[in-house]
Amino acid sequence: MQVSKFQAQQISRYAAMLSYSLKAGPSDAVVYPRGGPFDKRLGYSQLPQLLNRLRARGMKIESQTRFSPSLVEYASRGFFTPYREKLQAGLKIADCQGESVYQFPYPKRVYASFDTVPPLIVQSLLFVENRKLLDPAKPYMNPAVDWVRFARAVLHEAAKSVGLSYQRMGGSTLATQIEKYRHSPRGFTTNRGEKLRQMVSASVRAYQGGPKTLPARRQLVLTYLNSVPLGAAAGYGEVHGIGDGLWVWFGEDINHVNQLLRLPKAKGDTLSAQGLALRQVVSLMIAQRRPYYYLRPEGRAQLSALTGSYLRLMAQSGYISAALRDASLSREVTFRDFSKNPPVIPKEIDKGILMVRTHLSELLDVPLYDLDRFDLAVTTTLQKDLQKQVSAYLDRLSDPEFAGTTGLFGEHLLTPNHTRQMRYSFILYESTPQGNMVRVQADNTDQPFDINEGSKLELGSTAKLRVFVQYLEVIAEIHKRYVNQPPSALLKALSKPQDNLSRWVLEYMIREKDTSLPALLQAATERRYSASPWEVFFTGGGMHTFHNFQSQDNRSNPTVREALLRSINLPFIRLMRDLVRYSTYQTAGSTVELFANDRDPRRRVYLARFADREGRMYLRRFWHKYDHKSPDERLNILLRGLRQNPVRLAAVHRYLYPETDSVSFAKLLHERLPYARLTDHRIMELYHRYGPEAYTLSDQGYIAGVHPLELWLLDYLRKHPEARWTEVVEASQNQRQQVYAWLLRTQYKHARDSRIRTMLELDAFEDIQQRWKRLGYPFNHLVPSYATALGSSGDRPAALAELMGIIINKGVRQQKVRIEQLHFAANTPYETIVKLSPVAGQQVMIPEVAAAVQEALSGVVETGTARRLKGSFSDVNGDTLPMGGKTGTGDNRLVTVNAGGQRLTSRAVNRTATFVFFLGENHFGTLTAFVPGRDAADYSFTSALPIQVLLGMAPILQPYLVSGSETLEHDKEVVRSVQADAEQPQSAAVAPR
Repeated sequence: MQVSKFQAQQISRYAAMLSYSLKAGPSDAVVYPRGGPFDKRLGYSQLPQLLNRLRARGMKIESQTRFSPSLVEYASRGFFTPYREKLQAGLKIADCQGESVYQFPYPKRVYASFDTVPPLIVQSLLFVENRKLLDPAKPYMNPAVDWVRFARAVLHEAAKSVGLSYQRMGGSTLATQIEKYRHSPRGFTTNRGEKLRQMVSASVRAYQGGPKTLPARRQLVLTYLNSVPLGAAAGYGEVHGIGDGLWVWFGEDINHVNQLLRLPKAKGDTLSAQGLALRQVVSLMIAQRRPYYYLRPEGRAQLSALTGSYLRLMAQSGYISAALRDASLSREVTFRDFSKNPPVIPKEIDKGILMVRTHLSELLDVPLYDLDRFDLAVTTTLQKDLQKQVSAYLDRLSDPEFAGTTGLFGEHLLTPNHTRQMRYSFILYESTPQGNMVRVQADNTDQPFDINEGSKLELGSTAKLRVFVQYLEVIAEIHKRYVNQPPSALLKALSKPQDNLSRWVLEYMIREKDTSLPALLQAATERRYSASPWEVFFTGGGMHTFHNFQSQDNRSNPTVREALLRSINLPFIRLMRDLVRYSTYQTAGSTVELFANDRDPRRRVYLARFADREGRMYLRRFWHKYDHKSPDERLNILLRGLRQNPVRLAAVHRYLYPETDSVSFAKLLHERLPYARLTDHRIMELYHRYGPEAYTLSDQGYIAGVHPLELWLLDYLRKHPEARWTEVVEASQNQRQQVYAWLLRTQYKHARDSRIRTMLELDAFEDIQQRWKRLGYPFNHLVPSYATALGSSGDRPAALAELMGIIINKGVRQQKVRIEQLHFAANTPYETIVKLSPVAGQQVMIPEVAAAVQEALSGVVETGTARRLKGSFSDVNGDTLPMGGKTGTGDNRLVTVNAGGQRLTSRAVNRTATFVFFLGENHFGTLTAFVPGRDAADYSFTSALPIQVLLGMAPILQPYLVSGSETLEHDKEVVRSVQADAEQPQSAAVAPR
């Protein structure tokens, strides 16, 4: 008990058997901690769940630690795994070249070694907690057990158990305290068994370095000072360690405190400052016992008194001088004013890094706060130097002088007064054998919101790219259907009713000798569509007209390819109409009979669906109107929207309140219509005529001058005040059909025809949406209107970039890669390295279609709307780098029109201009210019703006494109070499870099 020599020999010998090693592949010999605060914060206790999530996302364990059999048995018994625990951890992110791009060290302010701690702090801690801990005369001392204190604690517990009144005394040492607040559940000692677990674990940890424990005891002091829990602060989070405690609670810099406490003989003001620094440190050492009380306003007075007592005792025992004691007692600590000076941790706003952290948070299902405190190193696909240069370039574009030198002023561009409000967002991918690597994701918003991946914007004519792709896919689909059939079968198919696209393909295959798919696709791009804006189109449930951006195109008759290159609107409206009719024909067959025969049973089905859909739309509108309102408020809202007269009031009130007697009914009419001349006879007539079940719901609504479903909803909510939306929908099924029963009775067949056309169009757009989604379209709904061809359904720049990646990858949709490797818990028993598993891409587009689209997009740069980029990038040989893309401009407004379709008001919501592009064989991305809010009304820029911005970025991107191409060719060559070696059994395969 005095010298611990026997313990030192036995425990150190046993501790040496508790080893672990890192080996390739997943391990079945790891015992994870049960969930102490330290293990949770660093992510160790969650590792099994995290690894399962990563494996489910296509990643694999490259290497993992194996416990020795003794360590497996030891940890399985519930003892805390012994190893040199980290003083500081936190999330680290490196780029694709290994350069650090993000670090979150936690705790932030630590002592790197025992020698860096001022002796005065060490002596203060020993006095408060464990005075003989560093006694050099006891080289084999077990720091986990103070036998005198332990014996007293046991005796006090025994006395308490027989009813004697003794103040409870703890038996903890500094070593067991560390085990407790790091590894015990919730950081507490819940029972005697937990205390024993702490003592055993601390003993084994102390002797792990050998029988002599002085180095381990000094490490205990260092660990405690760096990790002691000191509450939590708003805007900062949990506080651990004296260094962070000084900063968060007192606003004091640890280096300044260290400098003061190292001064040997301070005098005057310096002595006073030294006294305050000592008082601050001792206050935190005492506060750790009840940090959530002592560090709050209600406990600070008691903390001050306790600190003063300890300072007097320290001087009395010779730990500090009387002068330093008096200096400390004369000063009072001042806590940080959190309302005026909060210790906020700076937010990471670099869009690429924020993207990685957000993706990692979603990948692991861990909040960003917790993620930053994990013991985790991540390798991302970003390229730091390029990310930094692009971000700086985009930031400088808000400076009018720099924007001018970049060529951003002029027609369809900007003016010097417009640069400050502009937002630019850029994303660049590199196609590699492992997937599409995100190399740059940057913008100049200084906000967490990500335009590229978090927005839904109308991006204008970029939608024409999706329509063009679908058009060629449909042509290829029809070709596949008929390619192997003889001419007689083609003629027979042509004799039947066909949609426009199928008819054209059949005629081409009958007429031409070369019926190969590439030849057919080339011919399809040369089909002509009128650009006339003077046709009225039935779409979106009504009649609409569209216009071209340039009036000189109005009388043209361009090919599909020309319309794509020059971004002419009306040909794509007509092309979308053909695609809708194709989808309709594939799902519903020929519609000739459907519209010719009013008794076709399919018509009733479509009309019922229309009634259900439109009824839901009206119900939802009324639901939002009356939700969270009282019955009286609902009635008042309804009546305020009516031109009130006796008949309407009677129809409303008698439907909603059929149980009301005639006297109350008369009173209501007089209150609501004080100037109306209503005799008793007239009132009784109204009372009986519009009573319950006198009219159908539809007639009652017509008489009242409101939508029948609005009346029904008010009645239902009156009877079921707690009803939810889903209940309302289910309960209203019959009423929705009844309200539209007039459709079946009306003599006007065209009324039914128009609604059937609406439903057919809805079905067609559902089919189109599925086709688009297969190619990366991010939303589950398309606006069922030909205007979708011009961008009305919205899109995301990142989703357009994904489509471009499919095109340049010959129709293969590859995985999007942001994170290549995760390294958990390095140099600990829980160390695990997880890497990206190669995943075969999915062929979602016919290669011939992808080639035809890419060829057409090259023309956009050669002669089309992006021609100012022509020749701006070159390859390693100095030759012009092949490139292409699609432009789009979105002028997004909220427009109010009257019943005749005339525009009453137009309010700008935002304005966008986007260029989705490919650069060479392997790089692609998007660049979006964006101005939000009503200020957008003052801007007139078009897609020429992102083109010019990308042109100005050429000197930044050019060196990367050249070096990246060389690296990628090397990677491909390695992969080809591996594949060749794998075909020869006698050769050993070389793993690709």
